[in-house]
Amino acid sequence: MGTFLRWFGISSDDNRIDQATGLTEKQKKLVQNTWAVIRKNEVASGVAVMSAFFKKYPEYQQYFNAFKDIPVNELPDNKRFQAHCASVITALNNVIDSLHDPGLMEASLIGLAERHKKRGQTKEEFQNLKDVVFEVLRQALGKQFTPEVAEAWNKTLDAAFTKIYQVYSS
Repeated sequence: MGTFLRWFGISSDDNRIDQATGLTEKQKKLVQNTWAVIRKNEVASGVAVMSAFFKKYPEYQQYFNAFKDIPVNELPDNKRFQAHCASVITALNNVIDSLHDPGLMEASLIGLAERHKKRGQTKEEFQNLKDVVFEVLRQALGKQFTPEVAEAWNKTLDAAFTKIYQVYSS
């Protein structure tokens, strides 16, 4: 039966759940394939995420000395802002690239969470960022953001942010 299903591009492994991430192989592929759209222009994608974040939560911009006093509508042209935005996408790239190596993903996220915790960022701020990332993904992917893709992304972000929250709980 497996050979027959593979002939149609369906693998029985596609529905196997990875216990570390909670994602099926099919969901991992959906996330990686849709992330390729975002990855085409990492700076612009990062600017979209961080601009949306600061528009929804303007108080968070004050944490960034390099651009805390710049009007939010001028931020996309600011190179320091762009550099930070690229680093946000790089962190997400690390998550997506390590979906098949949960230990690597965990190590990367622990380091990220420890750095942000030392700077005084809170679990709530990460939760707010997670919500903004999901919304920006939905907007950027348009019709590609099907219910199946939404579920895969929700699980991916839940897995990643759960690791971040564990650092905040310790």
